[in-house]
Amino acid sequence: MKLSQELTYRGMVAQNTFSNIGELDKRKRKFYFGVDPSQSSMTIGNLAALMMCRVFIRHGYEPFLLVGGATGQIGDPKMDKERAKQTPEQIAKNAMGIHDQFTRIMGQNREVHLVNNLAWFKSLNYIEFLNEVGTQFSMTQLLDRDFVKNRIGEGGSGISYAEFSYSLIQGYDYLWLYRSRGVDLQLCGADQYGNSVSGLHLIKRLEGADVDVWSLPLILDANGRKFGKSEGNAIWLDADLTPVFDFYQFWLNVDDAGVGNYLKIYTEIEPAEIDEILHLHAKNPEARGAQKALALGVTEVVHGREAAVNAAHITNVLFGAGDIAELPPAGLELLAATIPTVVKNTTVVDALIKAGICTSRGEVLRLIKAGGISLNGVKISADQPIEHLSILKKGKNQFVLIK
Repeated sequence: MKLSQELTYRGMVAQNTFSNIGELDKRKRKFYFGVDPSQSSMTIGNLAALMMCRVFIRHGYEPFLLVGGATGQIGDPKMDKERAKQTPEQIAKNAMGIHDQFTRIMGQNREVHLVNNLAWFKSLNYIEFLNEVGTQFSMTQLLDRDFVKNRIGEGGSGISYAEFSYSLIQGYDYLWLYRSRGVDLQLCGADQYGNSVSGLHLIKRLEGADVDVWSLPLILDANGRKFGKSEGNAIWLDADLTPVFDFYQFWLNVDDAGVGNYLKIYTEIEPAEIDEILHLHAKNPEARGAQKALALGVTEVVHGREAAVNAAHITNVLFGAGDIAELPPAGLELLAATIPTVVKNTTVVDALIKAGICTSRGEVLRLIKAGGISLNGVKISADQPIEHLSILKKGKNQFVLIK
């Protein structure tokens, strides 16, 4: 399968500068993709674009992954209001986190160039920037950007000169990478396409060269909201922010309507295998085979094979017929970080109270009588000692590890 065919299959085609996307298959090029360090971690929204980068890399393209240490100090303009500004120290710390995630997710065995635009902006003279870059754009062009029109139109919140200038700064990134590294393709999300064409304009005006931009469609959830958004209930790529087990569970619980698209975008499962998974899923959706393949595949990309397999084993222990005794040490450690843990040689009543699942002995005994407490998958009828590695369960979704 050619690059253009795989991008089409995986739903990774949105606005771009190609008259025929088959041009992507003609030669291997250098591309760049950038992320501003507004947070210390990327989300699954960013992950979609990283998976697109991996597709280009698999087809022989040379990647330059950019952390916006300079642009992050301005902030990618929102449609409705100014971004909260962060200190240079916080941005530098965030940039290190993004850098580490780039390295882990793209794979250390891949030829990946990591760059930070602070490297060229920190010594750039403001007058030189205005003379070289500012003179290449008319106010008409800049005022026509959607985020600018939204912010200065009727009822808008207004916009600072700093955010107004953001697209020029981002455009200069492309110019610098074109001049110094020979990069002639930018990858971005569809919401960044408007800013990305600033680079095309600059390179055409100053270098007389034609370069390209390729964008990924916005990934939306079932409610039409941006998938994996960086504000609110985000799903982070950092295990300290979204634990591995919670990350796995998120994908395991996606709905049937979206699972096919997510398999294509967020995993590297071969197209023929995806088609087979979806064919079997259509026959028996209750088995959630597509969701299981998705959860395993995405968790492996982000957290590694061992963590993904352990998350699957833990899920089977908690919600299926899995035996906790069969968990490897790493799996047991992951489970202990996921649910409350109590030391063995205790009782059911004491363990549930110590774990904070129940508040009194009477509450536990009432639950036992009502059939609401299970020990290692078996409902109990009376309090009893726990002397070995075990799982206590209250209702459907509350667990205690006894070890």
